[in-house]
Amino acid sequence: MSNRSFCNEPGFCPDCGGILPLLGEKGGVTCYTCKQFSVVAVVTCDTCPSQSDESVSKHMYSKQFNSPHPNLIAIHEAVAAYEPCSSANCSCHADVIAQDLAVFTDGITQQMVRDAQDRGIKYQIVNHRLYRNRECMFPARCAGVEHFLLALLPKLPDTEFVLNPRDWPQVARHSKLLPIFSFSKTQDYLDIMYPAWSFWEGGPAIKLYPRGLGRWDLHRESLSKEASKWPWERKITKAFFRGSRTSWERDALVRLSREENHLVDAQYTKNQAWKSEADTLGAPPAEEVSLEHHCKYRYLFNYRGVAASFRLKHLFLCGSLVFHVGDEWLEFFYPMLRPWVHYVPVKSSITSHELRELLHFAIDYDS
Repeated sequence: MSNRSFCNEPGFCPDCGGILPLLGEKGGVTCYTCKQFSVVAVVTCDTCPSQSDESVSKHMYSKQFNSPHPNLIAIHEAVAAYEPCSSANCSCHADVIAQDLAVFTDGITQQMVRDAQDRGIKYQIVNHRLYRNRECMFPARCAGVEHFLLALLPKLPDTEFVLNPRDWPQVARHSKLLPIFSFSKTQDYLDIMYPAWSFWEGGPAIKLYPRGLGRWDLHRESLSKEASKWPWERKITKAFFRGSRTSWERDALVRLSREENHLVDAQYTKNQAWKSEADTLGAPPAEEVSLEHHCKYRYLFNYRGVAASFRLKHLFLCGSLVFHVGDEWLEFFYPMLRPWVHYVPVKSSITSHELRELLHFAIDYDS
């Protein structure tokens, strides 16, 4: 138990510096982080502002003085509860596929695979050789998956499965149960999640990545190298986003950027469906930028597209603070991420005003 006196920052633990709960009229408080019980005494001292004991006491017991920002409380509670996972043998993600397979209580039959094959690409592994349907709707996506399957062939038994190369999942929760692998889904679907093709190739195709975003191995190197050029103290104190208008959720940030460009640089780019400036919220489309360009900014926003965004894992490598918008769409690694530990959670329906407040919070407490 701590029994210390202080004359400034009484909302913080004298033992670990963590946030303390709201101080009552008397007694002590228990730190959210280190769980130490502190008896807080109000004193005056030579280094304190010149105030009477009565005014200091009244100030210290006021709600304004003793109420930490709700986001700070959320951060400290999340960090205190977080237990990192051991990454040995990719075991961190084992629960994801176990949960996705749990609905197949009687196993997966050949008939179920046959029923599913018109919703994706049927793959077969026979005697350590890989076969699939001749036609693939997205050849680069199939190639991205096959790069890893071919590397694993010597270890894989004979099997067959159906893989969905589309953005959208295929097995609605209340429809016929089918075994289909999809890279992204919501809780309304029962697809089996797998690592997306974009770890090798077949991600979103833009001028900078004409074959589609891919080569995670190379991006890990280039982004880490770029991040080292932009340590936190050198990063631009501004939020940043570039992307096409694939969902309305992005509009609030783009509008805020147009109102307060000193706070946010968020602009829409073209995509394949672009026809006029109406598709970029009434403004000319911005130029595309590389993933490495993001690393110079302190605050990076991630939004879903048609499904989960391919960029999230890249943004983390910049060493910036990631604002992840929405919690509906998942990739296989999302369940291991924790809000307020790995990213700042942002609701999908957030307004420009709320975004402004959230960014001011980040700037005020970014030490």
